[in-house]
Amino acid sequence: MSDELKEKAHQLPEESGVYAMRDKKGTAIYIGKAKSLRARVSSYFTGEKDMKTRFLVEKTVDFDVIVTRTEFEALVLENSLIKKHLPKYNIDLKDGKSYPVIRITSERFPRVFRTRRIVRDGSIYFGPYPNAKSIDVYIDMIYKLYQLRRCKVFRRRDKPCLYHHIGRCSAPCVNKISEEEYGKIIRKIKVMLSGKTIGIKKELEKQMREAAAQLAFERAGEFRDALKSLEFLEAEQSIVDFKDETKDYIDYVASGRYAVFAMIKMRGGQIVDRELYVNEYAGLAAEALPEFLIQYYGQTGREIPSRIYLPERPDRLVERFFAENGNSAPKLSIPDKKKDLVIQEMARQNAGAELDFLVYKEGDRPALAMLQQVLSLPSIPRRIEGFDIAQLGGRHTVASMISFVDGRPDRAAYRHYKILGTGGEVNDFKAIAEVVARRYQRLLNEEKPLPNLILVDGGRGQVSAAWGVLEALNLNDKISLVGLAKKNEELWQPDSSKAVKLPEGDPGLRVLQYVRDEAHRFATSRNQRLRAKDVKLTTLEGVPGIGPARSAKLLGQYKSLEGIYDRTLNEIAKTAGVGMEVAETLRNFLGCALEVKKIDKTQ
Repeated sequence: MSDELKEKAHQLPEESGVYAMRDKKGTAIYIGKAKSLRARVSSYFTGEKDMKTRFLVEKTVDFDVIVTRTEFEALVLENSLIKKHLPKYNIDLKDGKSYPVIRITSERFPRVFRTRRIVRDGSIYFGPYPNAKSIDVYIDMIYKLYQLRRCKVFRRRDKPCLYHHIGRCSAPCVNKISEEEYGKIIRKIKVMLSGKTIGIKKELEKQMREAAAQLAFERAGEFRDALKSLEFLEAEQSIVDFKDETKDYIDYVASGRYAVFAMIKMRGGQIVDRELYVNEYAGLAAEALPEFLIQYYGQTGREIPSRIYLPERPDRLVERFFAENGNSAPKLSIPDKKKDLVIQEMARQNAGAELDFLVYKEGDRPALAMLQQVLSLPSIPRRIEGFDIAQLGGRHTVASMISFVDGRPDRAAYRHYKILGTGGEVNDFKAIAEVVARRYQRLLNEEKPLPNLILVDGGRGQVSAAWGVLEALNLNDKISLVGLAKKNEELWQPDSSKAVKLPEGDPGLRVLQYVRDEAHRFATSRNQRLRAKDVKLTTLEGVPGIGPARSAKLLGQYKSLEGIYDRTLNEIAKTAGVGMEVAETLRNFLGCALEVKKIDKTQ
């Protein structure tokens, strides 16, 4: 059993999520969260384990997972599922608290504060957020930006309080601000708490850069902390909504003979369960969803929620089925609000992860056979090699070559290539031609097997560049070639004046997108590592008191800028041979530099 679970864990997706270990009765005995499901769950079945881990593994006969969009969502979902299932080997917190939220009261001059208690008095809530400290930093920033009242009980005064005198309160208690003007401030805060933080982030980034350039590290650090407090708002919490409405979110994916349905259930404002259904489905794609809905909700005793969210609106027969089924009919909807769209996407991710597991386990020969037919290939493309180019302004140009067999990644065959022939110019056509020439000249020289199909990331230009090389090597009649242009997901073939456009969700297109995205990821990761080497020494040498020798010494000891930043002031001072003042200056500078680097990376 252990070997089977080890193999199953190895096939899990690398996305974040929640996993549940189950005993021989199918009961969840431990629920945990993971930044990478594959890495975390695999760790239970490999290497040396401590006593409590060995005991848990001995009791485990199976496990299942829920994929989430972010690690943050996994954290909140883990809390919700532990409270519902009370697993034996999780910590038992009988008086556990829910995560804190930010409350805007319904008063004439509202207050903004952190709370764990939901009061149904017209107040507006944002969250929940697992990190109370981050909320406090964020609320402190709000009070610095906007002069809100602090008093718990609002009453008229003859004189304003101390907060007004230091510029932290607009003093509505003495009519220093009208209810209308105060309301405008509250509206701005609601927009910001809803996740629309682009405007304020740009302003904070600008001020942080200016402060760092002036070596005003303490001030720059304040802006950096404010930016960090905004981070948890970027992924507005999507799996708790404080509404009592019962909801089911259903989505599905299909490839080859399989159709996988995923359902996420929300009750009392929290996600309480996820269900997966794997079917060898022989019907038409348009019939799959209606058939599933009728079979699932048609079972005796099945709870029917007040609302069901679907990826597409079913035909009227399904609506009639619900109307005549004896219970109040649910509202069938396609999500249009951000919170609902995100949960719907989570359902689709879970269905996709299960399908990917099946594909990895069995291969996706049916999808490849369909691809052969659509592209008129001479054989089923069982081995596909994909190429992508990554560079920044012509510097550190690298190419990736990744390999798929039967629709599954063959990671042992992945290769990186440092492009030499572009001379520092931005020229993807030359880069593609170079890497294709180097790859297949070597395969010919070593008399190694050739792929059935080459996929390049790009359109007609990239395909022409690669095809010219294959013709020069006399391989144009032995290897097929296609380009996948990301803009419209169009397929380009050599000597073709018109692109092939496959419908979204087509099994063959899904395989090619997987190859293209994996090639892009592999190329970009290599390019970023090369770029990081460039900035390390120059970044350190820009700090007063830190020259080339001390820079080299620090990097040799701690390996990276992040490694230095994570050390204590005493450690930095001792390693670099500098005083505490220089060490503190260096650490503050690195904090700002790393934040700017992260911002630049996302833009």
